[in-house]
Amino acid sequence: MTASSRIAELLQKNEKDIQADWLKEQLAATMGRGQSLTDADVREQSRTFLSTLRNALQKADIEQFAGDTWAPVRQLLNELSRSRALGGFSSSETATFIFSLKKPLFARLRAEFKSDPEALADALWQATLILDKLGLYTTEIYIENREGVIARQQRELLELSTPVVELWEDIVALPLVGTLDSQRTQIVMETLLQKIVQTGASIAIIDITGVPTVDTLVAQHLLKTVAATRLMGADCIISGIRPQIAQTIVHLGVNLGEVTTKASLADAFQVALKRIGTTITKQSAPVAR
Repeated sequence: MTASSRIAELLQKNEKDIQADWLKEQLAATMGRGQSLTDADVREQSRTFLSTLRNALQKADIEQFAGDTWAPVRQLLNELSRSRALGGFSSSETATFIFSLKKPLFARLRAEFKSDPEALADALWQATLILDKLGLYTTEIYIENREGVIARQQRELLELSTPVVELWEDIVALPLVGTLDSQRTQIVMETLLQKIVQTGASIAIIDITGVPTVDTLVAQHLLKTVAATRLMGADCIISGIRPQIAQTIVHLGVNLGEVTTKASLADAFQVALKRIGTTITKQSAPVAR
């Protein structure tokens, strides 16, 4: 009988006691989590995991972890890691689900093999390999899921930071604030083009007053956005060209081509109104009688 099968047999024989002790260890580690993880959740996860782990150990050693036999264990840990990443748990708190099993499992192993030191040593070593492997896998999956959450949140923040405003019929404006990198440029283009399609605007104003610096890369990103806008049948005006930015663009030798540039959003708006044949006049205040 292999060490893995011995551990599987031990789990089956002492499952209730191991689960009860393991549950205590987990609840102590997750105290203060409120409703994000209930005792019933922990109990059900523990029961399901022990059963799934036992079935895998009866068929294959941990060295075959990447194989089909261990697929149910991997799937269970994937789901657990994802739910805890979304629930705001840290990586160490998530890995505790596995590592907290060591104490109750080792205690049962010592009691089971106390009269056979060699078998005990083999079982303890195999149990260590198993739980360490599963704990590391859980941490890796947690990090992948957490990075996915962070990436999605960053994208949502970028989308919120690039609102396209409909200033007038046929005129939309995109005020940019902060650094314009490749990722944000993609979102800027997508957001602007979608708004052009929705409104049928013929003129788009890109205001860079809130962009702290303009270098060659930023200028290229702007030109890409202008080109994409023109392909959608809309003209583009860049506003917010401050003296420092104008000097930088000239110094870098960046050619903005036929792109109309203005110092302020108000100036760009006036140009846009003229292009669509619209004029705004001030109404004289009525004379008091």
